[in-house]
Amino acid sequence: MNWAWISGNVGAIADAALDHVVLTVLAVGIGFAISLLFALLIHRDRRFYGPISGLTGVLYTIPSLALFGLLVPITGLSLVTAEIGLISYTLLILTRHIVAGFDGVPRDVDEAAAGMGYDSRRRLLRIDLPLAIPLIVAGLRVATVTTIGLVMVTALIGEGGLGQLMLRGFNFRNYTAVYVGAIVTVAIAVVADLALITAGRLATPWTRSR
Repeated sequence: MNWAWISGNVGAIADAALDHVVLTVLAVGIGFAISLLFALLIHRDRRFYGPISGLTGVLYTIPSLALFGLLVPITGLSLVTAEIGLISYTLLILTRHIVAGFDGVPRDVDEAAAGMGYDSRRRLLRIDLPLAIPLIVAGLRVATVTTIGLVMVTALIGEGGLGQLMLRGFNFRNYTAVYVGAIVTVAIAVVADLALITAGRLATPWTRSR
């Protein structure tokens, strides 16, 4: 490790880490919104499960480089291209976890809520979503850590955050830059995972033992 290089490039490393985090947050946030919509459609009508699962499954199986290669002629070497690719890989993970969370709500709880006069919208907001939070958070953890890793690949189209730092390190044989990029990426993944675990526990106090 070249500590002199690290101390002289703290600003560049911080900027790359920030770019990495922004790319991840955008992808997971937008992916979660789309996945929640898909899950609500499935929750309302199970006939949507097959087509949606098939679509998200196909997107998930496309290799990242091939997907970016298909997108570049349309959207160029841009943030949009990177985000479309990253978002597409979150959909299968998040949709399945959200649907599993809804499916895990005990039927007698829903029936009791209906008997108390709760309409479908109130049952969704007051019963189904809160009880589905543990599985939703589990899906967010997997999608977030996966996306943090995939952001590295977007360095090949001019994005990438810490991926750019590592790519330049490989090109110029600056292995300190490679090591720093890898270590900071792992640190971001660990912090993000711990943050989601904490958020999940705070959102579901009834799951914690007294």
